[in-house]
Amino acid sequence: MSVNSESKAYAEAGVDITAGYKAVELMKSHIMRTATKGVCSDIGGFGGLFRPDLTGIKKPVLVSGTDGVGTKLKLAFLMDKHDTVGIDCVAMCVNDIICCGAAPMFFLDYIACGKNYPEKIAEIVKGVAEGCVQSGAALIGGETAEMPGFYPENEYDLAGFSVGIADEEKIIDNKTMAEGDVIIALPSSGVHSNGFSLVRKVFDVENANITKPLEELNGRSLGETLLTPTKIYVKPVLELIKEVTVRGISHITGGGFYENIPRSIPAGLGAKIEKSSVKVLPVFGLIQRAGNISERDMFNTYNMGVGMSVVVPKDEADKALDVLKTNGEDAYIIGEIVRSEEKIKLC
Repeated sequence: MSVNSESKAYAEAGVDITAGYKAVELMKSHIMRTATKGVCSDIGGFGGLFRPDLTGIKKPVLVSGTDGVGTKLKLAFLMDKHDTVGIDCVAMCVNDIICCGAAPMFFLDYIACGKNYPEKIAEIVKGVAEGCVQSGAALIGGETAEMPGFYPENEYDLAGFSVGIADEEKIIDNKTMAEGDVIIALPSSGVHSNGFSLVRKVFDVENANITKPLEELNGRSLGETLLTPTKIYVKPVLELIKEVTVRGISHITGGGFYENIPRSIPAGLGAKIEKSSVKVLPVFGLIQRAGNISERDMFNTYNMGVGMSVVVPKDEADKALDVLKTNGEDAYIIGEIVRSEEKIKLC
């Protein structure tokens, strides 16, 4: 990459390639935080190189996940806060990967913007790097595309993907799930990164005062609460897998309970969830009241305070809770696996 490269004609068309070089320089310190033993390339090459550690893995299987942040980015634009949405981007990918027991190895991001403001791009990547540190993944590459006329000058889109590795013999595939197994909830940090089109409609965020502290949100503003980054569950779940038998994991994203919990349950079995046991966060009550949304739609759109669910044998439930709590998760039981053709029932 030549810092002497510049094009007057391209700049006149709205693309400043020198701004891209500055952005790379500003983000390097953040990227270095994510370096792991497997990284064997530097930023600036055409491909990110990574040497996986296969120690103790008999049959390595690569597991990948890709996602973006969605319209939650509109809140970042309104709040002019760009250092946390990168955590969301990483979380949406690595939380999916961990559902089959794979440990994320590396991550790549893609930022498309109307105008490349180097300091803003560096703030975005700062968040991506923090998400990578939280999940143990290395940020080994990415792309920033300046697209004038396609995006407004002060807006951008953010997406990425991650690759993890698992031992084929240890992949969590729900084949041993049985009636009587226990469903454990791992609390969410908030709305995470799903359902924001409805959130924005309900609160009319573009015209509302989203910086005003609200008693219902424990003194936090609506904007601050909604921008709370998605919790990353990789490290506690990896520790859990080492200690107990995990028979199924669901990442509760768009579609809420009704769509995501059944994804980890085999035919002939279903999830019986005790609604009264779910520790619903205050922000969801605010959303429901402001939008006059039915309880069914809330549980079919949002995580409702449960970012991930884990299924374990009943006789290992107490140990599972202890392991999760030791690793920073205030986990609790929300239901059980039952014999049923109905994939999920909230009662």
